[in-house]
Amino acid sequence: MATAGTIAILVGPEYEDLEVWYPKLRLEEAGFHTPLVGNGAPDYAGKWGYPCRVERQVADLDPASLRGVVAPGGWAPDKLRRDPAVLALVRTVWERGGMVASICHGPWILISAGIVRGRRMTSSLGIRDDLTNAGATWVDEAAVVDGRMVTARVPSDLPAFARGMLAVLAGLP
Repeated sequence: MATAGTIAILVGPEYEDLEVWYPKLRLEEAGFHTPLVGNGAPDYAGKWGYPCRVERQVADLDPASLRGVVAPGGWAPDKLRRDPAVLALVRTVWERGGMVASICHGPWILISAGIVRGRRMTSSLGIRDDLTNAGATWVDEAAVVDGRMVTARVPSDLPAFARGMLAVLAGLP
């Protein structure tokens, strides 16, 4: 079966379990290829103990081959945002016209990639000030679509987050 394209899902230590697996399954259901992409380790355990095997490494990805990237939350974004290769991947996908989606603490990666200024976004309340200080307009909504950027707050917002991602992807060439 042909895929609708590839959406990289970033994973790292203590990722938020539901924020990885729910988008992965919804995007796959819609026909996308969704490799779990890490930055060194062959596998990680989620905050709640669910294991994931890394399918690709960030350094091995060609951003031109991606229709989008998803940055889930948990504690993983704090580690991933320190890796220049992760930031370059996210920035390049954005600059090339792809979707960038993030939930909970995931926007930390988008902040460090330098792509949030002037955007309307949401996140976990815990990083509201980080987004505001980086130049985004933070709003308290389940999911926010601003052009090709999709953000959401917490796991209970995952259905709205998935709908936002699928709507954006349907509008991309």
